[in-house]
Amino acid sequence: MQLVIFTEAFFFLCLIMSFIYMAYHTGFERRELSRLDIRSAGVYTAVLIASSFTLHLAERGYTRGKPGVLKGWLIVTIVLGAVFLAGQGTEYVRLIRDDITLNGSVFGASFFTLTGFHGLHVLVGLVILGIVTGLAFLRDRESAIGTVAMYWHFVDVVWIFVFTVVYVLPQFSSV
Repeated sequence: MQLVIFTEAFFFLCLIMSFIYMAYHTGFERRELSRLDIRSAGVYTAVLIASSFTLHLAERGYTRGKPGVLKGWLIVTIVLGAVFLAGQGTEYVRLIRDDITLNGSVFGASFFTLTGFHGLHVLVGLVILGIVTGLAFLRDRESAIGTVAMYWHFVDVVWIFVFTVVYVLPQFSSV
């Protein structure tokens, strides 16, 4: 898992650097940047970060031999991850309605590529968490929780960087 995370970290570093290059080299249009909803993205960011805390509580339940705690916090983590994805989907629909699309501009291509790949990673994480949760119910414990948690925490940390670069920094610059 550490090798997977290392390669994925490099992949996201490349995507983030591409976004930054495109933003400052080609100069994204202010109209497009202004369509991003930093408030709702901030709320969904908090939801995703909360999911790391709930997953930590699930891990703690596992290490303390409390399968009920493990299962309960795994379910909460999955719900929070799904809420994050729903929020991202809502923003996508709103941006597409505003004619900001993947093939409509450099901004659209950069934004949807970066956030879309992150969303795909969240979706993969949710599938894995679902499998681990199912196994926890079948076996009453699940030893893969540490490996899965490592991936989930990685996905959350990546989002903090994506959120900062895509939503926060443009608020303070003249991109």
